[in-house]
Amino acid sequence: DRMCLNCDVTKKWKEEFTTAPREGAYINGLFMEGARWDIKMGTIADAFLKELFPAMPVLYIKAVTQDKQDTKNVYECPVYKIRLRGPTFVWTFNLKSRERASKWTLAGVCLLLQT
Repeated sequence: DRMCLNCDVTKKWKEEFTTAPREGAYINGLFMEGARWDIKMGTIADAFLKELFPAMPVLYIKAVTQDKQDTKNVYECPVYKIRLRGPTFVWTFNLKSRERASKWTLAGVCLLLQT
């Protein structure tokens, strides 16, 4: 029980990848609710007006030991299957943030597998 998943959001989209990673996996097709991902800054940012579910860039997920997990300046972002919360919970990814995690919690920020 000393292993956990490390989530790094890349600056690329699905079409820009040609090979699989040496270890871990690339994940595509997630959407963010309540905020957006700022590719230039590499952090969560406030959502644009009228953009309800912005697409996420490709995420690189790999297993690491808990002592190597970065827990500073991160928001523990829940991942849900659909917009219905609760029974559709899948996992929690640590996403980098310049703001306090409480801001994103109060905004209800999450990742969705489908909109």
